[in-house]
Amino acid sequence: MRKFSQVDVFTDQLTLGNPLAVVHDADGLSDDQLSAVARWTNLSETTFLLSPTNPAADYRVRIFTVDGELPFAGHPTLGSAYAWLATGGAPHAADRIVQECGAGLVPVRVEGDRLAFAAPPVLHGGTVHPDDRDELVRWLGIDRADVLDAQWVDNGPGWVALLLRDAETVLSATPHGECRLTDVGLIGRHPAGSACEVEVRALFRTGGGFSEDPVTGSLNASLAQWLIGSGYLPRRYVAAQGTLLGRRGRIYVTADGSDVWVGGHVTAGVSGMIAL
Repeated sequence: MRKFSQVDVFTDQLTLGNPLAVVHDADGLSDDQLSAVARWTNLSETTFLLSPTNPAADYRVRIFTVDGELPFAGHPTLGSAYAWLATGGAPHAADRIVQECGAGLVPVRVEGDRLAFAAPPVLHGGTVHPDDRDELVRWLGIDRADVLDAQWVDNGPGWVALLLRDAETVLSATPHGECRLTDVGLIGRHPAGSACEVEVRALFRTGGGFSEDPVTGSLNASLAQWLIGSGYLPRRYVAAQGTLLGRRGRIYVTADGSDVWVGGHVTAGVSGMIAL
């Protein structure tokens, strides 16, 4: 029997964020067991907390989808840190937690009642080829003029991002038909004076259709690095995500020196034991 948690990330109200399952004290479990549990929970990600192998880390996490393992993901990072703290985890340093994962060491800091992770480096950046851009426009059912810019912003999952005319265009995009590209991020500005600066969507091609992630830390991290770096977005803003799915994800982004911090609330949902 091992401790088990399910938390809701990027929300202060349960059921309105992105859920995450966390298995604690997972040392000794095989890869097959980790994969089986992730398939069983059937969430976008399930994480497993283990003893660190790097002495600078407070804990180690392995992140699994129903299809395999990820080196890094945003909402699993915040949710794992919250679950680790909630069950008595004590970080080496008073001002931050250091998570070890497949992508290396990821700092997580406490920001009042929120947690925030330092955005990892973009592994694949640069301009999107015009043919790929046109294919995305057709797939999304939008006009070419709706796209202000397009960029590869891959920090692990494989993100390609489109900066759209406004938040309304982001929310009106309706993928249909075939598309070679997967892991597509959309971002557009809300009107001045709105509670959130931008609206974000994360779309994944699945066969002849698509799926959508409720709230996505890794995408928001690389979008911030791109658009703060280009001067398009301010150094501090709030993003909304999950609107069309009935969620109310809120992502708090801050550029602090050379780092971009991606933060949000985490809400406890389920705690108990799992028979492994």
